[in-house]
Amino acid sequence: MIFDVMTLFPEMIENACNFSILKRALENEIITVNTINPRDFTLDKHKKVDDTPYGGGAGMVLMAQPYVDAYNSITRQQNSATIMLSPQGEPLCESVVKELASFNQIIMLCGHYEGFDERIRNIIKPREISLGDFVLTGGELPALCVIDAVSRKIEGTLGKIDSANDDSFADGLLEYPQYTKPREFMGLKVPEVLLNGNHKEIAEFRQNCRLERTKQKRPDLYEKYLNTNKKG
Repeated sequence: MIFDVMTLFPEMIENACNFSILKRALENEIITVNTINPRDFTLDKHKKVDDTPYGGGAGMVLMAQPYVDAYNSITRQQNSATIMLSPQGEPLCESVVKELASFNQIIMLCGHYEGFDERIRNIIKPREISLGDFVLTGGELPALCVIDAVSRKIEGTLGKIDSANDDSFADGLLEYPQYTKPREFMGLKVPEVLLNGNHKEIAEFRQNCRLERTKQKRPDLYEKYLNTNKKG
């Protein structure tokens, strides 16, 4: 999987990808992360990429020319997706992550200031994705979330792909509670069913925990799961 990130702050992307699972995925060439700085493509001698908005208003708007030229410099794979990180986009959720993981390349545009000149959208026609109904100072954090979430779905990134398959939201439910040593801590014991070695009972216990936890914490997901899995 190739991630090409258009950003004014490439160090934010590069530094964050240099730790833990993402670092290992990069070293094992399971993923590739490239950064493209629109400042390198501006025609302005001062490397300016923003200007005041037509019609007035606060803040600065990212100019079309540097972003379109930066985008056109990227070698696009046959199976690629282009994303603009924007609070106006569709919410990033598990189904979107799975869909994105089916591509060979994801190109991402990170905004700043008051956002993009609308002609960037008109020309590039990206898919817009948001982390939620709030505004950040830039698109780098959402881009990193996309890289992290999508990478987990790629074979070889995690020690076992089952780790991703058992995650919260993988099938519409939250994850079951996890325990490790010691068996007892501050009077709290590991449930006996997890210690008996009966895999069928353990699976049933975990599924019941997932259902109950989702019902309590995310009743919206619980109702959706019940409706999706109705028989007849």
